[in-house]
Amino acid sequence: MTSDMVITLLSESLKMAILIASPMLLSGLAIGLIVSIFQSVTQIQEMTLTFIPKILSVVGAVIIFSPWMLQKLVAFTVNLFSNLHAYIGR
Repeated sequence: MTSDMVITLLSESLKMAILIASPMLLSGLAIGLIVSIFQSVTQIQEMTLTFIPKILSVVGAVIIFSPWMLQKLVAFTVNLFSNLHAYIGR
């Protein structure tokens, strides 16, 4: 296994991790922004007000996007195992 293969494999793994995490992160970011704007407009400065909507949005994103995330992870794993002989090379 050459250093180029290791770098490529690491790069693809990191891209996959970012791709899988992005729906949850983006939904939490969007809801956090909306709640923050609501708090600044109404001048309600309750710290716990931001947590429940963010948690619900992240759980909703997991429920909605879990088939897509699972499909991506399975495809990546199948590709990894099917090319295992190239990684082990002598």
